[in-house]
Amino acid sequence: QLLRKKAAEELKREQERKAEERRKIISQRTGSKKPTDGANEAALQQICKEYYERIAKLENLKYDLEYEVRQKDFVVNELSIEVNDLRGKFVKPTLKKVSKYDQKLERMAKVAAKAESDFRNNLKRVQSQKFTMQ
Repeated sequence: QLLRKKAAEELKREQERKAEERRKIISQRTGSKKPTDGANEAALQQICKEYYERIAKLENLKYDLEYEVRQKDFVVNELSIEVNDLRGKFVKPTLKKVSKYDQKLERMAKVAAKAESDFRNNLKRVQSQKFTMQ
């Protein structure tokens, strides 16, 4: 039980240390709050401009980092494909045996069926009106 208590205390201290480190990093990245109490309009406009410039700079940095991550993901994907090709660890498709005579017989049956169905269409049509009834 004593060891468990010590381990729990160590774990709690570690979590507090990480949380404090996180808060410190966040405060460094966000910077300090600008005083807006009792500032005139020109001072407020200057503060807004500073915030805008900081946001624009951070957005540019974010875009560049996202682009780098996409490029590196692409490179990693290409390299993993190359490694799999070199190792030969790709799935080989199973081939089924096919008779070469079956395909020829199927084609001949299709041609014969088409000829039988087109027999009436292939007959000569008579254009004369000689035997028609009025």
